Amino acid sequence: MSWKWEYAFGAEEAARTAPANFLTRVEEKADELVRAAEAAHIHGRTHQGTDPKGGDIIVPGGMFTYQVVLRRERVYVVQITYLGF
Repeated sequence: MSWKWEYAFGAEEAARTAPANFLTRVEEKADELVRAAEAAHIHGRTHQGTDPKGGDIIVPGGMFTYQVVLRRERVYVVQITYLGF
């Protein structure tokens, strides 16, 4: 499997201060997004055209924003927001 997810931009910095249980939920959902993207875009590296629209995912404690980049076979977590609920 070449598809992976990673933090991008300021999300990596925010992840350093977020609680571990919140980050676990974010990472579980990011893993699900990777599996879905891999299944939907088998030949991601050869994709021509625009990438699909990203989105927001709500998890216990907050939310995160992601973007899929097909040619890199990556799901980028671009923002995480811990709200503590």
